[in-house]
Order: sequence, then structure tokens, then C-alpha cells
Amino acid sequence: MSRTAALLTALLTLGLSLLVAGCGGDDAADDAATPAGGETEVTTVAPGRLTIGSDIPFPPFEFREDGKLTGFDVRLAEELAKRLGLEPRWVDTSFDTIFTSLASGQFDMVASATTITEERKRQVSFTEPYYAAQQALTISTAETPDVRTVEDLEPGSVVAVQRGTTGETWARENLPEGVEARSFAEGPDTYTALEAGNVAAVLFDEPSAITEVDQRQGLEIVQVIDTGERYGFPVDPRNEELLTALNEALAEVKDDGTYQRIYEEFEALPDGGNIVEAGDGASTEAP
Repeated sequence: MSRTAALLTALLTLGLSLLVAGCGGDDAADDAATPAGGETEVTTVAPGRLTIGSDIPFPPFEFREDGKLTGFDVRLAEELAKRLGLEPRWVDTSFDTIFTSLASGQFDMVASATTITEERKRQVSFTEPYYAAQQALTISTAETPDVRTVEDLEPGSVVAVQRGTTGETWARENLPEGVEARSFAEGPDTYTALEAGNVAAVLFDEPSAITEVDQRQGLEIVQVIDTGERYGFPVDPRNEELLTALNEALAEVKDDGTYQRIYEEFEALPDGGNIVEAGDGASTEAP
């Protein structure tokens, strides 16, 4: 064999070796990228973590007990993260800016008792519904004992709502003429204002109202208003892969009984809120 032929043979052998090694490297990389246990691989803000925005506290959905974060949203979101092979990381943030923060990529999803509305869907994506929500009217038994429904509120009365919520939207569209809706930054502040006699009533999501009434003296829920709302988990609108994976995990949780077990952990959740029993229904905005 000539020196030229030998050189050509050596180069050909080297090229084939590199090609085989390259193919083998791709296979190894694919195997390494698949999480153990067969969980769905998704892209997240922080690799290996599911970053979750939430406005804390909002019991019984998210609150701290003996220093530990818990609640229906917390337990359910962490179960979804587990099934995706991700470690949950919670970020406490204001509800008033939570959707803007999600859309700008600060978190992967939100778990904060969030009603699915058409307006919000223009900014973020939503999972399938996981809770059937209703609004509750709470009064002070000392200050406004004669108020039993919103229609009993007199002109000049003030109803406290949390800013940016569907309760605020419903109040501004449905309260009797002359009754004012006053917005507060945080949910518990509305009940503090009611206790102080600064407002005539509070309009808020029923489960949170039940929790607040149980923890405070002289407050009473006098009316539950079926607004047809459904809670969903808001998701980064650019991450369709994560949305699909969360919906698949949520369906599993509902089907295998895990949803029911988590629901029963929180006594403040009314029977009517169980989405498995109520049916997913249409994801509707409060009328």
C-alpha cells in the first residue's frame, strides 16, 4: 500500500470512529434527559424545579401551619410536581401582579385560588378546572345583623373585596345601586375592616370566608352566591409542554382518588367545591 493510500485509509477509519462515537453520545444524552420513574420531561424556569407563584396567606388554599406551607392548592400543586419529577419552589407574591409576573417568566405556574376568566386567559394559560367556586357575603352580627343578602344593603353601604379578584368584579357589576365596593390589597384585611366597623360586609370566596369566620368573633356568612366560577392553575403561556403535562397529571390525580383524599384534609372546603363531584363544567367567568 502506498503512503498516500495508507493516509487515506487512516483518515477514513478515524472519520468512521468519530461518527459512531457521535451517534452513541446522542443516545446517552437522550437517556440521561429522561427523568427516572418515567416522569414527563418539561422545561422550567429552574431545571428540576417547578417554580410556583402564590399570594400567601389565603386559607384554606395556601397558608402556614406551624411554620410549614400547606393548604389545598399547596398539597395539590406539590402532588402534580411530584408526578412530573420536579421539586416545588414557592414564591410569595401579590395577587394584583401575579399574572404579569407569570407571563414575564418569573414562575412556571400559579397556585392561588384563581378563577378562570376570559380576560385572564388573554394573558396566561390555564389548566383544566380543579375547584368549583362560589362567593360568600359575610356581615358583622353586631353592626349589620339585619343584612341577609346583598339586596338588604342600604345606599351608602360599603362592601369590602380584594383587589384583582372575581369577587371584586362581581361586586362592581351586581351590588345594588348606591352600594360601594372598596378594594383591599390582601384578603384578611377585608375582614379586619369588617370587624372594625369600617365596612358593612365582605364579599369573598366561600372557603376563605368560612376560615375567617371560624377564626374571628362576631362574623357570620349570610349568603352564598353561585357565580359558576371554576379555579384552574395559571401556567406560563409560552410553555405548552408544561401545560399538557400538568393537565395529564391533574387528570390522574382526579381519577386515582388522590384529589378526593387531599380535598378531605381541609374541613373549610365546602362539599360543593369538589370538582370531581360538581363536574368540570364550563370554565366560566363570574357573571
